[in-house]
Amino acid sequence: MQLFGKNLHLNSREKPDGNGSQADWSTLVEGCRRGDRRFQKALYDALSAKMFAVCLRYMDNRDEAEDILQDGFVTLYSKLDSYTGAGSFEGWARKIFVNTALMSLRKKNVLKQSEDVQEARWISSEEPTPIQKIGYRELSKMISELPPGFRTVFNMYIIEGYSHKEIAEALGVSEATSRSQLQRARALLQGKIKERY
Repeated sequence: MQLFGKNLHLNSREKPDGNGSQADWSTLVEGCRRGDRRFQKALYDALSAKMFAVCLRYMDNRDEAEDILQDGFVTLYSKLDSYTGAGSFEGWARKIFVNTALMSLRKKNVLKQSEDVQEARWISSEEPTPIQKIGYRELSKMISELPPGFRTVFNMYIIEGYSHKEIAEALGVSEATSRSQLQRARALLQGKIKERY
């Protein structure tokens, strides 16, 4: 479906893939707002792989990530009217999927056994790591093996760029808890890296 020109043929090479222009996304969004299932499928096809990767970073397994992906798309389609066209559509959509994952994690209360920074002083974050030796896939696997609370804060802070204040508000915890979780996640990752290198 050529959605980005005058013809409407299905051609997956022509959907936005992160390099798609804002006009391309606007065409998809408008078609979805009209309820056209062809545009909804094209939007799903354009975003699903990237958003699944986002969901997988936060969840323990593929099944949970797939559930979050589906819930995220339901939310995305229902909130398309709130997208104003300002800024990146993909960035706007990404926030929906991150928030969907966070809502699921809040329900599970993944940070219930966390400690404040004062209780985690023994963790050192000053030791250098041989991170340059690790490939992306191996590092991603190590991150996915972190306990859910550590992994969530690590992803939000390091990958998504949230501040500790934003993380605390999103997860309903203190900023100290967010810092503690990040510090512990880093320490665990450093330990895993030292074991292998």
